[in-house]
Amino acid sequence: MSIEHKQQQIEAAMRLAPVIPVVVIEDARVAVPMARALVAGGIRAIEVTLRTPAALEAIRAIAAEVQGATVGVGTVLTAGDLAAALRAGARFAVSPGVSPRLLDAAEDSELPLLPGVATASEAMSLLERGYRHLKFFPAMPAGGHKLLGAWAGPLPRLRFCPTGGISLATAVDFLALPNVVCIGGSWLTPTAKLVAGDWAGIELLAREAAALRVT
Repeated sequence: MSIEHKQQQIEAAMRLAPVIPVVVIEDARVAVPMARALVAGGIRAIEVTLRTPAALEAIRAIAAEVQGATVGVGTVLTAGDLAAALRAGARFAVSPGVSPRLLDAAEDSELPLLPGVATASEAMSLLERGYRHLKFFPAMPAGGHKLLGAWAGPLPRLRFCPTGGISLATAVDFLALPNVVCIGGSWLTPTAKLVAGDWAGIELLAREAAALRVT
């Protein structure tokens, strides 16, 4: 599969909703009801991070059981992460940064990658390799919406999913930028609500996020 085709798949996932929830799952049993609550609230792309032993099982369950969800994998660091996520049913992958080995593995994998960048130089290097859709991470510590907005002029071909430290209140600053397609946010699935099984609360948070619109 060509890099261009995989970039089209990444863009399609990014355009499913204004916010992609960045989820840390400790117990795979919560994955399906959580994902159903997000979809009911209008959020259909879900990033499950590889930060816990339950992550791959959670991805597998969402892919198999939640209609309308496009499940992706986050915190991808190695070729092995890509392969395991693809076997589990992930539809896209997200990395916090990039390395030559990871990019080589992504070229050989069927799983489209949304690689992370924090500088203009990193973004330019990925553009040279055919990547037009990138994750800006960590968004707030790296310079926030002002830095990302400054890139729009000199890097007009790139589109971003800023992630890291963004809240519902600050999301609008990023979504107003011409080079932002969506944002990543962890506030949609707080640990307390996952532990409590508060699916109605998660659905409400999803509805608030889905109501945001790129200008």
